[in-house]
Amino acid sequence: MSQADGKRLGALLTEHENPILEAWLASHSRGGAISPESRQQSSEFLAALKKAVQRAPDGDIGSPAWSEVKRLLADLSAARARQGATPSDVATFVFSLKQALFGVLRERYAAEPQALVETAWDATILLDRLGLYTIEMAQRSREDVISRQQQELLELTTPVVELWQDIIALPLIGTLDSARTQVVMENLLQKIVDTGSSVAILDITGVPMVDTLVAQHLLKTVAAARLMGADCIISGIRPQIAQTIVHLGVDLSEVTTKATLADAFKVALARTGASISQQPSRAG
Repeated sequence: MSQADGKRLGALLTEHENPILEAWLASHSRGGAISPESRQQSSEFLAALKKAVQRAPDGDIGSPAWSEVKRLLADLSAARARQGATPSDVATFVFSLKQALFGVLRERYAAEPQALVETAWDATILLDRLGLYTIEMAQRSREDVISRQQQELLELTTPVVELWQDIIALPLIGTLDSARTQVVMENLLQKIVDTGSSVAILDITGVPMVDTLVAQHLLKTVAAARLMGADCIISGIRPQIAQTIVHLGVDLSEVTTKATLADAFKVALARTGASISQQPSRAG
């Protein structure tokens, strides 16, 4: 944007701020009711845009003069992404300003066609840049939301339960990858700290496949638990998984393994010095 076009645009925004705002609100509300939140966001953005154009009429949105405009767009993108809006929906907020701005431009420079064309073109380029920036921020916000939801889902699918005094169990269901292993470790170690448990059972009955990577993740989890002072028992070793582990050459000789969670629980009880006795049934 040239300095002259930038100054013309800044003057236009200053002199006709309210008419532009009302026309803009009408265009992106699509005939519906205008919420107080939408009015506030639009008003704050237009005011920040006016100040930025006045301070940096060359339209370089990378300059410090545009930091407030970009902050408002980033906040708007994050808020609307949390509400489920797509990046295109968020960018429409900026692009819809064109119609309102061009309407005022036509009236103001009707007698100066050259100034009208040049200012309109530069305004288009400026709003396109801001719209693309908004899309980028909206996409980043959506990725953050998805990442946070995945993290919460991982935590929900890795519950650590206290089976007995000094004994905890972590039933694993589904694929065990690097990201999930980290969550498993954190949850397991925190539960060891919270309960003071001396035995932890990792039950992999629900893990469909064990390859070299999964075995390494299991060993890392066992090692981390040992560093916290807890012995680990791996249960749910089915015949197919046992064959796979042997074929892969994974060394689990230092780890106690059991076929079922019940078997592992019996070993854990023995290690803690506890026992369960079955009362004889009473004759009817």
